[in-house]
Amino acid sequence: MVAAPAPKPDPYAYLEQIDGAKALAFAKAETDRSLPQLQDDPRYGALHAEALKIVTAKDRIPAVAIAGDGALRNFWQDADHVQGVWRATSLASYRTAEPEWRTLLDVDALSKAEGVTWVFGGASCLKPDDRLCLVRLSNGGKDAAIVREFDAQAGKFVDGGFSLPEAKSNSAWIDRDTLAVATEWTKGEVTQSGYPYIVKLWKRGEPLSSAREVFRGSVKDVAVSPLVLRDPDGRAQAVLLERALDFFNTEHVLLTDSGPVKLALPTRSTIQGYVAGQVALTLEQDWPEAGFKEGDLVALDLAELKADLAHPRAHLVLRPTRSQAIEEVATTRDRLVVALYDDVKGEVLAFARNGAGWTATRLDLPKDSSIHIGSASDRDDRLILNVTSFLEPDTQWLADAAAGHPEKLKSLPARFDASKDVVEQYWATSRDGTKVPYFVVRPKAMKLDGSNPTLLYAYGGFQVSQTPAYAATVGKLWLEKGGVYVVANIRGGGEFGPRWHNAGLKLNRMRVYEDFFAVSRDLIARKITSPRRLGIMGGSNGGLLMGVALTKHPELYRAIVIQVPLFDMIGYTHIGAGASWVGEYGDPAIPAERKVLLSYSPYQNLRAGQPYPKVFLETSTKDDRVHPAHARKAAAKLEALGYDFLYYENMEGGHAAAANLNERALRVALEYTYLMQRLMD
Repeated sequence: MVAAPAPKPDPYAYLEQIDGAKALAFAKAETDRSLPQLQDDPRYGALHAEALKIVTAKDRIPAVAIAGDGALRNFWQDADHVQGVWRATSLASYRTAEPEWRTLLDVDALSKAEGVTWVFGGASCLKPDDRLCLVRLSNGGKDAAIVREFDAQAGKFVDGGFSLPEAKSNSAWIDRDTLAVATEWTKGEVTQSGYPYIVKLWKRGEPLSSAREVFRGSVKDVAVSPLVLRDPDGRAQAVLLERALDFFNTEHVLLTDSGPVKLALPTRSTIQGYVAGQVALTLEQDWPEAGFKEGDLVALDLAELKADLAHPRAHLVLRPTRSQAIEEVATTRDRLVVALYDDVKGEVLAFARNGAGWTATRLDLPKDSSIHIGSASDRDDRLILNVTSFLEPDTQWLADAAAGHPEKLKSLPARFDASKDVVEQYWATSRDGTKVPYFVVRPKAMKLDGSNPTLLYAYGGFQVSQTPAYAATVGKLWLEKGGVYVVANIRGGGEFGPRWHNAGLKLNRMRVYEDFFAVSRDLIARKITSPRRLGIMGGSNGGLLMGVALTKHPELYRAIVIQVPLFDMIGYTHIGAGASWVGEYGDPAIPAERKVLLSYSPYQNLRAGQPYPKVFLETSTKDDRVHPAHARKAAAKLEALGYDFLYYENMEGGHAAAANLNERALRVALEYTYLMQRLMD
């Protein structure tokens, strides 16, 4: 048998050196070539001003969280706080038009003092009062971050407190003097995906090197993370270790006095919280031994679980129908709270423990909207809920999960004139006969003649749902200018629970893309738009979708915005955090999976002489999740094949591609200038 020829060396492999001089020079040259084509457009200035006004507006609704001390905390960015300020206020003050905020941490001032562009990555605070917090700060927006202990009452970092060097760490409070920490203990001691796999207990006052190891996973895992279950008064009831075998399969390990013990739970299940002595668990696969189905929400008595680790018993809390999906789960002091979607429209249910069963109460909130759980209190049963839809500005509600009676706290002022628009939901038929929903936001007076500039957005992966949302910049920069906006709920997402996601994994990946092409063709068949007027946009996994659309069906599209994309699906497992996504896409080292990957990988499928539209590629140098090499290599190959394209690489911002609000406004303005040039001119 003649051996298969060795693959040719990748001529653009040098672009995988994230800070390599030659790679950075390429990125800068392509950015410098592209920006004038957009920023010299007479429309760009107005679009940028509109975007900047929206993203830095001071009358936005603050995303507040209920803290254990009764205060409401919020991380805020505006024109005066570009990097942001972490702050707090009382509920009484928050109810007023001008709340009085107390600054906890000024990230702009910290960045200036330390000479680092710090990006706030959130804080993990010790219950019950949330005074001591582990604050994450990343340099330029990377996933890798430092961790510093912060005293929220004193408003300063704790002298001699817990502090972790830059890494993709995971940590959890056990008590005020003990942390469970997973980090890069020595240089290079991480998984193939770049995450920690060794957990140690670290005592206050001891050097990090003295931390005691309690669990060790494998370099082939994705990551290992600690999780502490607490009662409403803040007492730790269990320390769990979540060993991610791949992105979706996780071993749940209980840390006992005699060492770690693996729990006999399905690996495709997610621990959502602890309430009334019960561990809430959502299932992403069937659990036939216990009689449960994928998509179910179940509860296990923690005391029973500890007593019989090998034979866990669970009780059904909620089984969604085929049109429903559990989008979010939260716990208050006494209630289990679920954001449930039916045909991609949301409601919130509060469950009370009733003997061995659960009783549900529906909260009275606006219908035909997306409803998200912003915060849930551990001290009582209060919730902060965010309600949004395509044309109605966001509203924020305070609700009591036990008593009900939601109260509107804040309303976002309208950012664009929606009076002339309407929202419709349609269903396209995919290649295998599956009905795929999508939303169309359009002018009421739109003519069905195929002439309407239309932007289609989709994601299609990792069980991430695309639910209706008030997109202020889309409304102002696109809808007001006469454009049509479409959101597709293709498989790979979570709009109909785990089954919708599982249908597009690995060998079945083309189903995701066929769904997207079906929606595209349906828009054209309905004469909402035409290939001349149809543009598409997606980021990260959605950026991969854009690359597949470019190489598979370029004839359908006139504009493609490819944001922080995956592109080289044959090499992705060794680029950035790519190895962690094998559970989603498959492994190029396995022949059957490599064959499917090779069939759609945009980088390998770029060809000369194709009717490719002029695409717009975006990435970030500081993106340590989806490496900028994907976009760089796409640009280099497009250039070598003789295609025209636009390229923008922001030097900071991480996977979000924007480290601050000014950068976000610039990026949005660039995108809509491009879309206008391609679809409206």
